Amino acid sequence: MCKLTGTEFVSLDGVFEDPGGAEGYEYGGWTCEYDRGEEGDKFKMDELMEADVQLLGRKTYEGFAAAWPTRDGPFADKINNGAKYVVSNTITDPEWQNTTVISGDPAEGVSKLKDETGGAILVAGSGSLVQSLLAADLVDELRLMVFPTILGRGRRLFPEGIDRLKFKLAESRTVGTDGVQVQVYTRAE
Repeated sequence: MCKLTGTEFVSLDGVFEDPGGAEGYEYGGWTCEYDRGEEGDKFKMDELMEADVQLLGRKTYEGFAAAWPTRDGPFADKINNGAKYVVSNTITDPEWQNTTVISGDPAEGVSKLKDETGGAILVAGSGSLVQSLLAADLVDELRLMVFPTILGRGRRLFPEGIDRLKFKLAESRTVGTDGVQVQVYTRAE
């Protein structure tokens, strides 16, 4: 059965906005201030390599498509050559290789993708997409890399008004030298 995993960088107060510093958020790049170490890098590499499909929201897709095609190495090779789906009603003819557009209702399109995909779907970043997939009860696993900072404002991963969803902690560990936490949650009955 297909498993859909959302993987996010979040602050202690749940902010996911602009972790890399490319979106103009006042604290953009906040994750770059912390060392996640080789173990944190390996965690990100392993989750990408396990994925059969990358699922991206439009903004994350545009950022990835601008950056990754010019990079080399195993991570770049997997992203560039692997199957990618972008959820968008504005992108109609993606130029990045191996990309398929899911337009219309995101929940309906992703539900269909889950039915047709035999393996693992990874949603990296794309916080707004993850929010809509959580609301539609389509997320099977959450992988959070929690950085030890409180940003105080910004877009939060779990907005007010989301219905209750039960998860259980499957894994927790500290990576790097600055206390970055990796937390993996799977759906609970």
